[in-house]
Amino acid sequence: MAASTPTSSGLKPNPAFSCGRSFLGSPLAPPSFLRLQPARSAALSASMSAGPPPYDLSAFKFDPIKESIVSREMTRRYMTDMISHADTDVVIVGAGSAGLSCAYELSKNPSVRVAIVEQSVSPGGGAWLGGQLFSAMVVRKPAHRFLDELGIEYDEQDTYVVIKHAALFTSTIMSKLLARPNVKLFNAVAVEDLIVKDGRVGGVVTNWALVSMNHDTQSCMDPNVMEAKVVVSSCGHDGPFGATGVKRLRSIGMIDSVPGMKALDMNTAEDAIVRLTREVTPGMIVTGMEVAEIDGSPRMGPTFGAMMISGQKAAHLALKSLGLPNALDGSFVGKIHPELILAAAESAEIADA
Repeated sequence: MAASTPTSSGLKPNPAFSCGRSFLGSPLAPPSFLRLQPARSAALSASMSAGPPPYDLSAFKFDPIKESIVSREMTRRYMTDMISHADTDVVIVGAGSAGLSCAYELSKNPSVRVAIVEQSVSPGGGAWLGGQLFSAMVVRKPAHRFLDELGIEYDEQDTYVVIKHAALFTSTIMSKLLARPNVKLFNAVAVEDLIVKDGRVGGVVTNWALVSMNHDTQSCMDPNVMEAKVVVSSCGHDGPFGATGVKRLRSIGMIDSVPGMKALDMNTAEDAIVRLTREVTPGMIVTGMEVAEIDGSPRMGPTFGAMMISGQKAAHLALKSLGLPNALDGSFVGKIHPELILAAAESAEIADA
């Protein structure tokens, strides 16, 4: 999807945020069990023949620095981020494949400030590997067009594509996303609760993840807060930090139940995840595998297309909630592929799974 048109706030898109779809994903060559030496790419050969690095490795020396400067630089910048995001546009809880895809889509509009809160030190969730600790990532068509936009190579099959290592997707989307000035990732930070006012979710309650994990070993360790116009919950399937958004909604009576996901059925699961991505209660959108937990839809297992498109749909739901151009009400103007519009344009109303 391309960057959005001028928003109601009067801000115009920055050309640096333009992300038109090229649809030029390069299929990888099929594996050859007879090939003993991997073929060198032109880029790799060029980089190896480009000459020595611009410094002398045999007598390398760093410029001097005071230790206190390092401390001040980290502290000042982090605290500045905390101050600037104490009240923000969108908070995304969970930096797995759905949360990262949502943040990437949202960040195309430079007027939208996005904070991502991830309890782990390493964002990415389960998207660093395919399944059962295997490397390859399977993405069913037409979600491969999102990979084309990101410029990720894959092996193309009839109805799906395969990325040779899932980490290629996760590292690529993170490198593009986190370079944008309207995005801040707060990793090693847990969301302990929600801010709710007059029946609407208005932000999150945060704490260091290590503190959250040790509340029962210490005396009271109060949290911090982050207000937001929209909260996107992408906490994944049930677990220590999984599905925490919808479980908290249930515990405070804002939704009736969280039945948990059903047994695996990939063909049913991926369509259901995208279709049921929605604003489940005013101010809070649920995306990714957390959708399966609240709706009792099947688990999908090691296939990732629904995570990406569910995240994109959540982004456009958030844009709609903010009163900005989006693909759900037809106000979005730009390059967007018909299949993805169709996936995103399903009813956002609560539906029976």
